[in-house]
Amino acid sequence: MSIWLAVAGLFLCIAVGAAGAAWYFGPERVWRLFGPADLGPVDFETLQRRPRPTDALACPNGLCRIETDILPPLYPVDVPTLRKAMGRALMSERRLTLVDIDDRLPQDRYVQRSEKLRFPDTIVVRYVARAGGSTVAIYSRSQLGWNDLGVNHNRVERWLRKLSREVAKMRSGAEAVRQ
Repeated sequence: MSIWLAVAGLFLCIAVGAAGAAWYFGPERVWRLFGPADLGPVDFETLQRRPRPTDALACPNGLCRIETDILPPLYPVDVPTLRKAMGRALMSERRLTLVDIDDRLPQDRYVQRSEKLRFPDTIVVRYVARAGGSTVAIYSRSQLGWNDLGVNHNRVERWLRKLSREVAKMRSGAEAVRQ
């Protein structure tokens, strides 16, 4: 019985120590022990999903070879306008940092942290020209954990809704200027 008490005491000490370190150093510094917050770029054409449920993918037909969670809409604007609309749409996102801009693809990469514990997620957005407009591919993935409880999927859906609203605003503003 005393061995179990010692093991429980050890686990309690480890938990208290970890909580104390997170409080003292801040959660962002503690998470750096597990690697950089930015998980780097992705190649949508060869993307492989994670074996655990800690990611979400929105990808237009013909770009990704794997199953997508969400089929993004076609927006009736060109790629530069869509990219500008996404930038405006994301201005209201909290704890979001733009970490890379790749104009060749074009593709942007962000890190967004959770509110309380500051868990980092990496989000990659690729802008894709299509006949009649353009669309996006979005891949959002968590650095830590075994299950994100739908956080990445909800983020991708939210970003697509915000993007749709911003494109509609930009188009109505452009039409008002023409008249």
